[in-house]
Amino acid sequence: MVWLKEAISTSIGKKMTMAVTGLSFCGFLTVHLLGNLTIYGGGDAFNTYAEKLHALGGILTIAELGMLFFAIVHMTTGLLLFYQNWKARPVSYAVKKNAGGQNIGSATMPYTGILVLVFVVVHLLNFSFADKTGTTIFNIVSLAFSNPLYVIAYILGMIIVAVHIRHGFWSAFQTIGANHPKYMPFIRGFSVLFGVIIGIGFGSLPIYISLIS
Repeated sequence: MVWLKEAISTSIGKKMTMAVTGLSFCGFLTVHLLGNLTIYGGGDAFNTYAEKLHALGGILTIAELGMLFFAIVHMTTGLLLFYQNWKARPVSYAVKKNAGGQNIGSATMPYTGILVLVFVVVHLLNFSFADKTGTTIFNIVSLAFSNPLYVIAYILGMIIVAVHIRHGFWSAFQTIGANHPKYMPFIRGFSVLFGVIIGIGFGSLPIYISLIS
């Protein structure tokens, strides 16, 4: 673990850590979305998917603990980088310029990251840690999305997630050395597409459930 401590002690090491953990979450979101899309097949299809997932037992537990560890590392490293950047420039510039291709995603990464964390905690409390005694996961989801306010909050949450990963995706590839004139335009374009797919994919679920419930 000494090498890890030495790696994250430098600015480059922290950015690399953010890139690796961030890309792992992009992979997780992709798999999670594919599984959640089974809800369009009806309650039985979604419940079957959930049962098969939980049947993995120890494998699922290890994966969940791994993602939790990555989440802690990602969040902690991100806050450290944000603090270091703020400390290096404690006084804001009188005129903010859109230098270096800065956009709403890059400018709000620390804040959207915190909001994503809040969203994930609420999501886990409502679904993963919900009392499943005498009911099914489909019923739990249907009950949650029967509340219009929660539907709106969920959609807003997914918009924030989409904005966060839209910038984080291509930035991660840039950090790991893929910043090449030949490949970066494609990566930037794909990052936009990926953010849209994640946002619409997850954001459409509560609308669909609320309509059929």
